[in-house]
Amino acid sequence: MPPQIHQTAVVDDGCEIGEGAKIWHFSHILSGSHVGKNVSVGQNVAIGPRVTVGDGCKIQNNVSVYEGVTLEEDVFCGPSCVFTNVLSPRAFVNRKAEFGEIIVRRGATVGANATIVCGRPDGATVLGEYCFIAAGAVVTRDVKPYALMVGAPARQKGWVSRSGDVLGPDLTCPRTGERYEERDGAIHLIGG
Repeated sequence: MPPQIHQTAVVDDGCEIGEGAKIWHFSHILSGSHVGKNVSVGQNVAIGPRVTVGDGCKIQNNVSVYEGVTLEEDVFCGPSCVFTNVLSPRAFVNRKAEFGEIIVRRGATVGANATIVCGRPDGATVLGEYCFIAAGAVVTRDVKPYALMVGAPARQKGWVSRSGDVLGPDLTCPRTGERYEERDGAIHLIGG
């Protein structure tokens, strides 16, 4: 199935748009960017330049995914969430050589109006697989896989399952019945 690109969206030359992708009103995909298969790009989204968005991602309205940000497969970006790429921006100082990176691992959720602050030029901020960043949280450091992060600055409040449900003390997903175990300060899906 070919991608669907709304007539008001702009896709620059040199972009790759995967099968089944949908790009909605007033969005802009900048040169050198790759948008994977079955990605949904909401209204007024900017991606790039030179950004990779993995298969199955959903990027809600009013999100900018700047150079230096990588979204792996099945990442959810809530409305108006923010990814930074410079730690000390000034309008009159060119910092393009100092872009920091953000890597969002498979299955992670970044809630509405959350802010993810980039890493330094010598290392990325990494959001672990299936982590859940609550709406309005401000993330300033790496996040463990399956961690539930809340507040400003964000602190870990607990764990979530692959389906995004909060895990209780028994580390069993109330929706799917999947079981997790804690090892070395992190949790792991049993048999996964």
